[in-house]
Amino acid sequence: MVQPVKTDKELLMQLTLGNEEAFECLFGRYHERLFHYISLFIKSPQIAEEVVMDVFMKIWLAKELIGHVENFDSFLFRVAHNKAIDFLRMVSKAPDFKEMMWDTMQLKAPDESDALVLKTEFEGKVRLALSLLTEQRRKVFEMSREQELSHEEIAFKLGLSKHTVNNHIVEAKRFIRSYLSKNLDIAWFVVLYVCNEAISCHF
Repeated sequence: MVQPVKTDKELLMQLTLGNEEAFECLFGRYHERLFHYISLFIKSPQIAEEVVMDVFMKIWLAKELIGHVENFDSFLFRVAHNKAIDFLRMVSKAPDFKEMMWDTMQLKAPDESDALVLKTEFEGKVRLALSLLTEQRRKVFEMSREQELSHEEIAFKLGLSKHTVNNHIVEAKRFIRSYLSKNLDIAWFVVLYVCNEAISCHF
């Protein structure tokens, strides 16, 4: 007799009791999807697999509490997203590892259409962030980045002190970086934390 397929909720309740078969079932159910999701952005199969294993390790260690999760699918991918971001931040602080990751990503770089989508999204988010600045701060920032004027030139044109111009630019950069970190998906975190090129072109 064929056993009925258990729901995530049923498996989670068994998992809270330390049932290893329930854990293995959830692992088999979600492993491939998580791996595909993470490897879209971390272009190293080995590292993507390690991130997936880290995610499930976290699930196992928190098994006593996991039964309270209402939407396991959403919860699991949120954990995966956070793990991937943690990894990319760690990479940004390890020059040798970052270089290795960059070489790996070059071997599996997205095609031009994907790159164009990312570039368009990034530029759109930057424009939205700029629109949220005060008029004067936005003007100072655009004169610095788009017109490539020096702080002294901007100060002269706007009748401001050099210190005020510098403060506007520093605060504008801080705000835009914060806005991007909250409004860009994981694909652009790869660019921001690993490649570190697109953002440096703007800031």
